[in-house]
Amino acid sequence: MNIACTTNFSDASRRACETAALLARRMDASLLVVHALPGNVARTFGERAREAVQSALQEEARRLETVSGVSVEPVVLTGEAEKTLSALVTERDLKLVVSAAPREETPFLGLGGTVDRMAQALTVPFLVVRESEALEAWARGERPLRVMVGLDRSRPYEVARDWVKALSHFGPLEVVGGRIFWVSEEAKRLGLVHPRSYKDVSLDLREALEREADSLLEPLRMPGVTVRARLEPGLGRVADHLVALAEEEHVDVLVVGTHHRKALARLWSVSQHARRLASMSVVSVPVLTAEQGAVKEPPRVRAVLATTDFTEPGDRAVAYAFALTPPGGTVHLLHVEPADASPEAVQAARRQLELRVPETEQEGRHKVELSVLKGDDVAGVITQAAERYCVDLLCLGTHGRTGVSRAVLGSVAQQVMARSDRPAVTVRMPRA
Repeated sequence: MNIACTTNFSDASRRACETAALLARRMDASLLVVHALPGNVARTFGERAREAVQSALQEEARRLETVSGVSVEPVVLTGEAEKTLSALVTERDLKLVVSAAPREETPFLGLGGTVDRMAQALTVPFLVVRESEALEAWARGERPLRVMVGLDRSRPYEVARDWVKALSHFGPLEVVGGRIFWVSEEAKRLGLVHPRSYKDVSLDLREALEREADSLLEPLRMPGVTVRARLEPGLGRVADHLVALAEEEHVDVLVVGTHHRKALARLWSVSQHARRLASMSVVSVPVLTAEQGAVKEPPRVRAVLATTDFTEPGDRAVAYAFALTPPGGTVHLLHVEPADASPEAVQAARRQLELRVPETEQEGRHKVELSVLKGDDVAGVITQAAERYCVDLLCLGTHGRTGVSRAVLGSVAQQVMARSDRPAVTVRMPRA
């Protein structure tokens, strides 16, 4: 495995290179120490400039080998740093690139500078080093590394979490999942009472978000890793709140996923602002890394939501839910009554749900939760319930209508799949 550290021969770069060398030793990797010679400098001063840089890099490589005991290769590139380094990533199959953070006096905290441009161009995780003592202590095996990963239900979170999981193979970690949420938006998503202010977090809302956070962090629960969530309401730019939360938790490294947003979309980029604003080291993990990468672990199904309207397709969906849920998992059975349904109708519907629990479940293979909810927007009620219960899969019965009847009557299953980003299985009746 190869990792690289960029240097401009400043004191900060020298320290970042020392950190990279110790990390390489910990990760059993080879280190490339890299300097990009600007094209105009190469054209003006020719071979003399390249020889001077090569000599300085060789001296730095020898120093780092003495510090860490790892193999260090000096590499001189010519051209724009982000483009030449991106090509080197592919050529040498680099797994991590390390750089010193921009100086504090850099205009706009480095916005648009070399580090920012490299972060936008690289297709591998990019570590920007600040306060390197903690990283070095972890690399020497002296203490666990305190890591915060930006937590939400998104693809960038998944790739950041997977990178942290891979890092845990090299040493103990104390992981905090940092979740910044907008209260009114989450209350609407979960079908809960809307708050009076952005800081008014009801008990139901907090419990639902904690359940979701626990599920999202589950893949990190392994030997050598302690995991907990920290949830805080926010308003405005997420990166500002996330960095403040990381500082409160005294973490050593903040890890965020990135979509490599362009142009005006970068104004909302959590990874970009975290790199600029954080007082600790920051790792940005591109989504592209995972899309190109190795085989991922299959998803775990622990909770399934099945909905039924007490017709045959709905009841078949219930049967499939029990078949798809592994032993020890939870099956949520849901029926939706009209908004004006009487208490007697709700109670009768609950009895109907009880009758649809298979007799084999008396042995306790699954945990079964029954819910009768009211609402005229049936698809909306189902979608919000799936969010509250934090299910891994939905099972939906469908009557299989086509053509005009489907367009006029609509399909609850179709509406649910359009509104929810959770995986869903639709169950149809076999043809007569």
